[in-house]
Amino acid sequence: MVKYILKRLLFIFVTLWIIVTCTFFMMKQLPGTPFDAERFSIMTPAQQESMLEMYGLNDPVPVQYVKYIGNILHGDLGTSFSYVNQDVGSVIAGRLKPSALIGLQAVLIGLAIGLVLGILAAWKHNSGIDYLTMILAVLGVSVPNFVAAALLQYYIGLKWGILPIGFWTSWNCSVLPSIALSFSATAMVARFMRTEMLDVLDQDYIVTARAKGISQMQVLMRHAVKNSILPVVTILGPIVVNLMTGSLAVENIYSIPGIGSLFVDCIKANDYPVIMGITIFYAAFYMLVVLLVDLVYSMIDPRIRLTKGKED
Repeated sequence: MVKYILKRLLFIFVTLWIIVTCTFFMMKQLPGTPFDAERFSIMTPAQQESMLEMYGLNDPVPVQYVKYIGNILHGDLGTSFSYVNQDVGSVIAGRLKPSALIGLQAVLIGLAIGLVLGILAAWKHNSGIDYLTMILAVLGVSVPNFVAAALLQYYIGLKWGILPIGFWTSWNCSVLPSIALSFSATAMVARFMRTEMLDVLDQDYIVTARAKGISQMQVLMRHAVKNSILPVVTILGPIVVNLMTGSLAVENIYSIPGIGSLFVDCIKANDYPVIMGITIFYAAFYMLVVLLVDLVYSMIDPRIRLTKGKED
């Protein structure tokens, strides 16, 4: 198992280097410079040229790339152009908490409701509950999260006054964005759980368990659910990353200072260090979560653990 983890970590570093390289050279194709923004308009051309020279932006792109890789290897992500005298790590950390909070809550909501709906739909196959669950799943996938966010904001926040309509002043401000983001996660979990459980419920060991007189609830929880949850774990990794790293549309609707809005703002401002920092964070987080999901497989299904053991 240790050998397997080390091998995966090596693949992560290689993949991360490829992502950093591609992003760096594509980023340099953005029009303009970091000092073309309106707040730098008072600077003379000579002053702008001096700033470019100070940050090394006048060097050839390959030279800039080599310097950047060297800085990364020393743990230096650079200093933001938009946020004066702030290093990239602190800028990202300041915006990460809101996105992580609403993302984590969205994952928990989507997982809890999705599992319940998927189990009920499979257990009551071809019933009204099954049809209703599938309708909700289709709506959850089809309706964009920004539409759900706007509807929740209007009815629950503005019309009924139950929760705040936006901004980031207390925990209550995170509830509506989390619910809006959870719709797609709920739909995906419900569909995967229902499909897998329908297959598991037709297996011979389920029939045998029922023939032994085991109660329906025990058959459901001890056999069907346990053996149906692996595909849900498969999709859970990407869902966690996507939701916890922020959604630009939802963050803008609710005026949340998250990492999604930061990324777009920095692209507009050509803030190269922050663009690269967010890209590195997102890619590393995604690959580590996928690795964690693979390790969870081995805990859920012993056959996968045996396979990895043979590889090691």
